[in-house]
Amino acid sequence: MSKQTEIRLTGSGGQGIILAGIILAEAAIGEGNNAIQSQSYGPEARGGASKAEVIISSNEIHFPKVQEPNYLLALTQVAADKYLAEVNEECVVIVDSAINVPSTVKAKKIISIPILKTAAEDVGKSIVGNIVAVGAITEITGVVSRAAVETALLNRVPKGTEDLNKTALEAGYKLALNR
Repeated sequence: MSKQTEIRLTGSGGQGIILAGIILAEAAIGEGNNAIQSQSYGPEARGGASKAEVIISSNEIHFPKVQEPNYLLALTQVAADKYLAEVNEECVVIVDSAINVPSTVKAKKIISIPILKTAAEDVGKSIVGNIVAVGAITEITGVVSRAAVETALLNRVPKGTEDLNKTALEAGYKLALNR
């Protein structure tokens, strides 16, 4: 990777957006890149706006916040409404298929895939929607390898949930490949 990649992950509190960002950053570091992960969320622990940002670069990172995301993930309509206005023509937007993306959004590409439905129905647990999203982002961006993401995932998820989370990751890869 020669240039810096900036990823903004958005959703609501309780969806695991922060964990998703940490997993992506740790995967990048595991592959020898530099990475910074930052986060912000509303005052509510669950249901409030949530955002995680990840910057990945083979070079030194000079500013710790995403300024112009190369990729934006939105898992809720509230998050999409708040953050889609900030994307430019070079940004690839990845949204859950339940989200209505206004026609005024000027993005390089808009990818609408059923992330949350896949977690609930195919994997069987809606709580792993964030991990389905990580799988999709990994496949779409190519910024980190599947192996590095799986290693980071297994280092972060609670003991006893490894198989469930690996299944969710695989479901995310498939969603991205079959879009």
